Amino acid sequence: MAGENASGSGRDERDGDNRASDERDGPDPRVRPGRTADADRIRELQSHLRQPSPDLLEYGLAVGAARVSVADGHVVGYLLPVDAPNRPGVHVAELVVAPAFRREGRARGLLRAAIADADGPVTLQAHPDNDAALALYESLGFEVHAVEDGRLRGVYCADDADDGEP
Repeated sequence: MAGENASGSGRDERDGDNRASDERDGPDPRVRPGRTADADRIRELQSHLRQPSPDLLEYGLAVGAARVSVADGHVVGYLLPVDAPNRPGVHVAELVVAPAFRREGRARGLLRAAIADADGPVTLQAHPDNDAALALYESLGFEVHAVEDGRLRGVYCADDADDGEP
């Protein structure tokens, strides 16, 4: 599920020189499109997810959909968006940041890139016990739209579309 490991260490998100750029400063310079050479590291990072989808990741890598966050030339996080069926927008299928690089604004930078690139709403799901991820999503304007299977706190949707529809 997306956002399961978006944060986790005790460091403040804005600590140190590796902090994410503020929303007013534009895109996070640590975020770039995933490359073929990143595939092995992205697969390693996928092991941090509660419910990884290796087949979906392979598809995303093949079509160049992944976004990565980089530190010292190494991939330390990724986001895998997939096209939403039957409507504009994307669904964030996977989002993970390596434990040593959490609380540096990397998940925020990856999500901002997905929102900026989307042609409509951006949706994702989160587990109810992931308070840090839920707080991040709320800070970016995502709103609860549904609770599914009793195990999810909700489905979130940020919509930059002009019509204001979720």
